[in-house]
Amino acid sequence: MSNAMKTVAIAGAVAAAMAAQTTTADAASKEKCYGVSLAGENDCAAGPGTTCAGTSVTDYQGNAWTLVDAGTCAEIDLPQMADGTGRTGSLEPLERDLPA
Repeated sequence: MSNAMKTVAIAGAVAAAMAAQTTTADAASKEKCYGVSLAGENDCAAGPGTTCAGTSVTDYQGNAWTLVDAGTCAEIDLPQMADGTGRTGSLEPLERDLPA
């Protein structure tokens, strides 16, 4: 292998390692937040009857989660429910706003 090809290979390996480290750091600064996504905009696991990302059918569905910045889940500004009760995100699945 020529020196130029070795240099390119090493540079590629370094770039890949740096990208992996950044992705890991980004993931570590995120957390699952239930009950904050609009219908069809959740990340994975929207509860029974759904398969994965984008499968929630109700806005703010309590068993559907979205990744948010760590420490912000309960602070996300959400509209009140129809009966005037406030909504907040949760680090655990919720029993509210579930599909009928």
